[in-house]
Amino acid sequence: MPKSREIHLVARPKGLPAQDDFTLVETSVPDAADGQVLVENRYMSVDPAMRPRLTAGQDLNVAMMGGALGKVVQSKHPDFAVGDLVSNRLGFREFFVSDGKGLTKLAADPDLSLTVHMHALGMTGFTAYGGLLHIGALKDGEQVFVSTAAGAVGSVAAQIAKIKGCYVVGSTGAADKAAWLKDEVKLDAVINYKETPIRQALEDATPKGIDVYFDNVGGDHLEAALRRMNTLGRVPVCGFISGYNSGHSNVSNLSNIIYSRVMLRGFVGTDFMHLYGDFQRDMAGWLKDGKVKYQETILDGIANAPSALIGLMEGRNSGKMLVKLA
Repeated sequence: MPKSREIHLVARPKGLPAQDDFTLVETSVPDAADGQVLVENRYMSVDPAMRPRLTAGQDLNVAMMGGALGKVVQSKHPDFAVGDLVSNRLGFREFFVSDGKGLTKLAADPDLSLTVHMHALGMTGFTAYGGLLHIGALKDGEQVFVSTAAGAVGSVAAQIAKIKGCYVVGSTGAADKAAWLKDEVKLDAVINYKETPIRQALEDATPKGIDVYFDNVGGDHLEAALRRMNTLGRVPVCGFISGYNSGHSNVSNLSNIIYSRVMLRGFVGTDFMHLYGDFQRDMAGWLKDGKVKYQETILDGIANAPSALIGLMEGRNSGKMLVKLA
């Protein structure tokens, strides 16, 4: 019966989450019984979509939920063996027992880092892939704008658009992230919205307008993009980070979607699970060929999970925010 530590939400955040909203709890986890496995989590994911659940959806005083990658350390289940790597939604804890539901076995590839299964080759990358190609119906050679383009989802979306021969503009809020997008990812134009107002910068960067805006932000970015959308443009809305902490995100020109016949649609990854096999094949190939690059910010130890989430909300990560648990 191993000892485990887990993170509990103990208070609903008012605005930006704070350390006092969370607590670290030590508990004992039972050994695997018949039909069960005991999993030790190795890495956990920290994502912007966690923030709304802190206000409504995540129960108080229980282990929080989140994506994780673990290793089976005990098995009495016919479908799993000791040593199997599994993805799961039971992050924010070091150990857990499962009957196998919600566990997905992963095949380690010697040519790829294990952690890519937590972002580019995982649900983060799949969200970008399906959001851009299925929801956004991207066509080769189009004009594309991606907000939070240095983030885990945005960076993959921007690079897929480049692979498809598109003219791609990305926005970010830090000079080092802007340099990475320009020098390493090779975007056609990069906007640092902390230095240049997004409205004027986006107008200057999109002389041919925008066919697809991959929206991770909402707010002033969405408002600026709607001014530049071409007729029959598409806006797949992946996130609304501008409103996650404030509770609102004002956009004054939504009427533009009428006159330009713009499609604006929110989505989640489960909307296009039929594409998962295509995604795994394409993304593995792009990663091995160096066509998709990534950055990781990794904090060590489960005690730092709240700091990772707060840091993500404050933009202190480069690329995917992860916590190393074991």
